[in-house]
Amino acid sequence: MAVPKKQKAPNGITFGMLSVILMAMAIVLILALVKIYLSNQIYYESKKVNKLYRQVEALKAERRILRQNVEALKFKNRVTDTIFVIGDA
Repeated sequence: MAVPKKQKAPNGITFGMLSVILMAMAIVLILALVKIYLSNQIYYESKKVNKLYRQVEALKAERRILRQNVEALKFKNRVTDTIFVIGDA
């Protein structure tokens, strides 16, 4: 009887191993590109939001100043009206 020879394991990289490695690298690359894209989009949107926030804060400050000016003018107008009323009497 002849003893069957053991088949040797293939040495080196097989086509199946190569295809699995390439698919894994492609998946990692795609995920990295998606992460970079999303990070960039978030960065640019946050820049827009910060710009709008600064504008809102500047407008609020301007509104406070204008209200103070209006109150000062109202007070001045009331005082000058009473002076004319007193002067007419």
